[in-house]
Amino acid sequence: MIRRREFIAGLGGAVAWPLAARAQQRALPLVGFVSALTEYEVRFRQGLSEAGYSEGRNVTVEYHNLDGKFDRLPAVMADLVRRRVAVIATLGTAPALAARAATATIPIVFSVGQDPVKLGLVASLARPGGNATGFNFFSHETEAKRLSLLHELVPKAVRIGMLVNPTNAANTEATLPDVREAAHALGLQIQVVNASTIGEINAAFAALARERADALFMNGDAFFTSRRVQLANLAARYAVPATYSVRTFVEAGGLMSYGTSPTDTWRQVGAYTGNILKGANPAELPVQQAVKFEFVINRGTAMLLGLDVPPTLLAIADEVIE
Repeated sequence: MIRRREFIAGLGGAVAWPLAARAQQRALPLVGFVSALTEYEVRFRQGLSEAGYSEGRNVTVEYHNLDGKFDRLPAVMADLVRRRVAVIATLGTAPALAARAATATIPIVFSVGQDPVKLGLVASLARPGGNATGFNFFSHETEAKRLSLLHELVPKAVRIGMLVNPTNAANTEATLPDVREAAHALGLQIQVVNASTIGEINAAFAALARERADALFMNGDAFFTSRRVQLANLAARYAVPATYSVRTFVEAGGLMSYGTSPTDTWRQVGAYTGNILKGANPAELPVQQAVKFEFVINRGTAMLLGLDVPPTLLAIADEVIE
């Protein structure tokens, strides 16, 4: 017969183990991951793993997918700061700026397409000096080159529509001056068209057709990336030659893309996050910069549009999709 005291002691132990397990779970460092697309999460986890961190084992990650709704950023960041997360990891200019505005103490790891010094995220690339560091994949610095390649492929195009997401104001404001300057140098006219919803994308293409745009320059934007199939299909339907910032559009049937491949930076954001969890100081972690640029052409789409791809472009293309 089990003595009453032994039974109670055993019961107490049984209760204590789940409580201890829950306490251990609560003690795991919490990372707030803020991005515009869920597809970024896989690469981020890969980087965390490379740094020795696995969700549920020694870190907890809370994912905030904006789905193009950038007006949610202030509330998301305020909540993460209030709960004193260990690190805020961001992908995109708008999330990075929102995080920097929300806290000067919680470490921030960012991935942005333009100069983080000009954005005010860091003091310098070599020594960030504050609570933020990360990666620059140069999407804005490549816009003039991308427009030049479009001009070479479609030399008769003069009126160029530029599709931007008005809810991603930081991105648009950073890109538009460079594109307009490049267009002026090439003798092109830029017509800005806004779209931030599926319906507005459809309306934007109808407007471009009415106003007889000769080609389309797609501004880099996570919401647009999530709608790449729709955008490529509309460009084909309206017979508008279009250029994009990342290759996934070309794989979906788009005409051409030029820019860096941001997928590796998403992994590196995870790795930097892991380093900071280990105790690294973001003020001393240098901002890394992308070094690989890729030019991709979809020759099948070019043929459907009645375009002959010049041999000079085929020679410099990193990939030609047939």
